[in-house]
This record gives sequence, C-alpha cells and structure tokens, in this order.
Amino acid sequence: QVQLVESGGGSVQAGDSLRLSCVASGQYISSYTMGWFRQAPGKEREFVARITWSGDIEYSDSVKGRFSISRANPKNTVYLEMNNLIPEDTAVYYCGRSPKWSGTRAPEYDYWGQGTQVTVSS
Repeated sequence: QVQLVESGGGSVQAGDSLRLSCVASGQYISSYTMGWFRQAPGKEREFVARITWSGDIEYSDSVKGRFSISRANPKNTVYLEMNNLIPEDTAVYYCGRSPKWSGTRAPEYDYWGQGTQVTVSS
C-alpha cells in the first residue's frame, strides 16, 4: 500500500506562483503514472496534469503553459509548479497514482492523497 501526502498549497494573489509537492511512502512510484487533479466546491474532480513512468507529460487545456509537472524518483516525489495563477485555479489539489499509462481520468487512479487547498484571489 502507498501513502501520498500533498503540501505547498496556500492563499495567493492572482499572478502569483505556488509549488505543490506529493511525497509517496510505502512503495516506490517510479514505475507508475502520477497525476494531479483538482476539485472546486460543487464540482467534480478534474484532471490537471500527469507524468508517466517514462516521462511523458500531458496537461489540461486550462493550465497548459502555466503549470509544470515533474517527478524526482530518488525522492519518491512529484511536483506541480503553478505560475500565473488565476482565481479559477482555486480548488483542493490532489495527487494520485495510476497503474495505467494514460492517467487522464480519475477512475484510473488507485491511490490518492488527502489534498491541499489552493486559493487565488483577484
């Protein structure tokens, strides 16, 4: 079993940056797709970005060009660098592990972290 713990969220102004971290314990994540999703109040969990075990990366259209996902396998950690934040980015951000290469849909994930809140004010 793997445990995922997110950190790095906070309250910022529009245009600011944040770096989220997701640290895994219990198992190595190097051979899995890792993804970031977010969920705003009253909305479904939506895909943000994912990185496969081979380093292939995909982003949602809403964050492309502003967010950057990366992984540090020796640290068993995945990051989400978020730049030029806008109020629409406000949500709880979740890190997940997927045994499927695609990793763009929430049902493909078998483990999730507890989430970290990101609030962007205008």
